[in-house]
Amino acid sequence: MSQPEAPTEQQPSPRQIEVLEATLRQMLVEGQAVTMNSVARAASCSKETLYKWFGDREGLLTATVKWKASRVHVGAIEPGRLDRAALVARLEEFASNWLAVISSETSIALNRIAMGEAGTGKHSLGAIVLENGRFALGARLKPVLEAGRAARLLEFQDSEEAFRTFFGLMARDVQIRLLLGDALVLSSATIHQEAARAATQFLALYGVENPTGSAG
Repeated sequence: MSQPEAPTEQQPSPRQIEVLEATLRQMLVEGQAVTMNSVARAASCSKETLYKWFGDREGLLTATVKWKASRVHVGAIEPGRLDRAALVARLEEFASNWLAVISSETSIALNRIAMGEAGTGKHSLGAIVLENGRFALGARLKPVLEAGRAARLLEFQDSEEAFRTFFGLMARDVQIRLLLGDALVLSSATIHQEAARAATQFLALYGVENPTGSAG
């Protein structure tokens, strides 16, 4: 029998991704009751392998949240080459990815469990989602916002505050409606439109009307 792959910090192996997918599926079925045993059965994986890879239930859930959040990515900014069109493209990319992720039924299940466990003292999924979701996403986009400010395309004092504004513009009431069971359908076209609207409104608030110092 082949040995299980060693865990990787940055990117899970294909077999590990199968386990993380199984974890998300079990959240749909079991909710807060999801366990290492049930994930091992669903993934056709031994508990020993799960413990070797992830340590415990909290480690497995942390890896699951990180992997899900990794889908909300934003393209790299080439120093000195950022213009308004590139900035808009990065904002729209980020918003589109986030809307696609949070509207999936597995993300809805994950966030419902996190909300249910928050403040109970039973588990720490709420803290895991906050740290590896919202806070990690802020750290991912704020360098883009700061690059926009350096290129004199944006004007703001605090990048965290600017990120919170953009997050509010792209999120609006969408996630809470999904979590509360609203049959809200986000097609690819709708997601693209929502992302473009958020970027346009953000630039209306923070954009420099006649930018100088940017490429082009």
